[in-house]
This record gives sequence, C-alpha cells and structure tokens, in this order.
Amino acid sequence: MYSPLRNSRVKLSLGHIFWREVGRGPNLVFLHGSWDDGSQWLRTIEHLSPDFQCFAPDLLGFGNSERPNVNYSIDLEVECLAQYLDTLNLREVYLIGDSLGGWVAASYAIKYPDRVQGLVLLAPEGVKVSNRRGRWETASWLIGKPPLAYWFLRSIYPIAKLLGSQKKIDRLLKFRQQLMQSPVAVQLLFRRKRAEITAELVDENLPLLRTPVLLLHGSEDTSAALSLCQSYAALVPNAELQSVSPGESNLPQEVPDIVANYIRDFAK
Repeated sequence: MYSPLRNSRVKLSLGHIFWREVGRGPNLVFLHGSWDDGSQWLRTIEHLSPDFQCFAPDLLGFGNSERPNVNYSIDLEVECLAQYLDTLNLREVYLIGDSLGGWVAASYAIKYPDRVQGLVLLAPEGVKVSNRRGRWETASWLIGKPPLAYWFLRSIYPIAKLLGSQKKIDRLLKFRQQLMQSPVAVQLLFRRKRAEITAELVDENLPLLRTPVLLLHGSEDTSAALSLCQSYAALVPNAELQSVSPGESNLPQEVPDIVANYIRDFAK
C-alpha cells in the first residue's frame, strides 16, 4: 500500500530540525552530503519505503532546519542527531550517510554503538587522506575575498575552451558555487582551526567499531572520494567496499535504484 511522504519539524535544544518521513518497517535514517539537504535521498527512499521506515532530516544549519549562530562542529551535529533520534524514540537504526553525513553517521556509531544496527557510507568525510591539505587550500582559494579565484577562472575560460581543456575549470567553478551556497559545510570542513578538525577525525576510533559497514563508491567518482572509502575500509574491521557502476559523485540521485538495492540487501 502506498504511504505518503510526511514533512515534519521538531524543536530541540540546539534548534529546529526539519525532516521527511515515509514507509514502515525497520528504521533507516539518511544523512545528506556536504552540499545537499535531506531531499538528496528522496529518489532512493522511493524504492525503500515499502519495506522500511525512512527518515531524511536536514542537519542543523542545512536546508529547512534552523541555522543558529553557533560554533558548528561534528560533535554538535552528532549531539543534535542523538536528540532527534531520542525525540522520535528511534533506539535502533541503520544510518546511511553521504560525504559529510557519513562523517556524522560514523561519529554517532562510535559514540552510541548499541544504537546503530549498521552503517552505509558513501565517500564519507572524516579521515586523514593524502590530498586533504590540497582540498583545504583549494577551497580557501576559491572562496577568498575579494573573489580573485573566480575572476581568474572566468578570464581564462575562453582560452581553455578553445584548447578543449575547460573541464577542470568547470569542476572548479561548480565546486566554488557549492562552497558559496553551503556556509555551514564550509565551516565544518574548511574554516575551522585545523587542530579542531583533526580532533574530530575518526581514524583512531574506526578500528574499535563493531557495527557492520557498507561503503559505496561511484566508479566514475573522483580519486579523492575513492581514497575516503578505501581509508574507511582499511580501518573498520567489519567493512565491505563496493564500486557502483555507473556512478559519479551523487549516487543517491544518479542511480537511486542501485543504491536502494545495496541498502536493502545490507539491512536484510
């Protein structure tokens, strides 16, 4: 029987959280990526709602959730997630997280291991990778003020197009647009003190995680995304890494049926 999607909002001590909910059965909680909100998962949830109760919240500071003027951190997002799940009386859940949402999901599972039945992570942030410093420097350059990077990229674009090498510039311009539209994600990933970010990385705690973990990586995604998945797979004792083909950087929207099948098989 068809179950309609419900939009809801709840007031927590940290602020209002907005979420989408549909279905019935075992609880699946979907945490969106750095440049998205919970709607990122709707196409995937369509395939899963007949068999699972699906929840897709906007993290604090994202989408339709409140954006309080606070010092954002992964610990803060984990605490907000814990309050949200407590309020809904969700004691045992599968957490599915993309990118930044994967970092929050893994951190929650480390802190509350008895409350997570399994993790499905897509290119999850939160571990040391060889190109981390390079990503930080690129992001800082792209969003600097005045916008010298933007002016430079736009000025050389016609020449690059004539030479057939505009794809890299297109990627940088798209990344800059994502950064400009996602101030909380920028703060969490790039604009905090490095020591603060490093203190919240999960490398040291992942070997202690006994929760089953499925890692999904798009076969055509970036080498940085693959490095993140491989790092998690190497550190988590009970982890499985799968390459999703076809698939690039936003699997829940590009191949929702394939992602849903992986989640369904994992949760069953």
